[in-house]
Amino acid sequence: MYKQGKYIIAEKRAIARGVFDLTVDCPEIAALAEPGQFAQVAADGFFLRRPISICDIDKQNGTIRLVFEVRGKGTEKLSDLQKGGLIDIIAPLGHGFTVLDGKKAVCVGGGIGTPPMLGIAKKYGGNAEVISGFRTAGIAILQEDFAAAGCKTTLCTDDGTAGVHGFVTSPLEERLKTDKPDIVYACGPMPMLKGIANLCKQYGVQCEVSLEQRMACGVGACLVCVCRTVKNGEQLLSHVCKDGPVFDGEEVDFS
Repeated sequence: MYKQGKYIIAEKRAIARGVFDLTVDCPEIAALAEPGQFAQVAADGFFLRRPISICDIDKQNGTIRLVFEVRGKGTEKLSDLQKGGLIDIIAPLGHGFTVLDGKKAVCVGGGIGTPPMLGIAKKYGGNAEVISGFRTAGIAILQEDFAAAGCKTTLCTDDGTAGVHGFVTSPLEERLKTDKPDIVYACGPMPMLKGIANLCKQYGVQCEVSLEQRMACGVGACLVCVCRTVKNGEQLLSHVCKDGPVFDGEEVDFS
């Protein structure tokens, strides 16, 4: 079930160069939303909506957070939206993450794949470690939010300007070797997700990945976001918007 409407932007912040954080007052959407789902957002003057992961959900206050990076003219138009204005949203869409009550989790985000990790990490609090990877320190986001939720945080940068110098797979493998979690969640570039899924399979840990994909309709009516998956040895074509965006790591055909 999803809702469509125009909702008030309660807060707007620029949290890194070209990255914006919108808090939207939408009680009917917040009541339905779960971590890992996404919104289709209308950009004025553009026919197709832009898919944006739901970063966080506050059911008590009736708000959701949308954190997005300007990557083209559509998202640039969305960045012009201001506090107090209206934003046209269809949400919540897709299947979210599986929550394991009372268990330990590792949440891994790469770049703009980091925002959807916040909602699921908050479900675990002190039982979650969040490993985030960015090209450089200046574009690292949401580290304070993860810490405020009680999560252990590990920051990685490609250039070594902050935290661990290198990719997120290195600290993840160390964790899998020493203190195996019950589940790993991940969102980011496909090569990163492939590496994480392979590690989890190697160490026998459940893994769920959220795929970043171009989308047109957001509800499974078109074929823009089709990806290859494998179930029971059979190759399938799945819609990221309707069947995902969250998939079992072992079911995604990363080839």
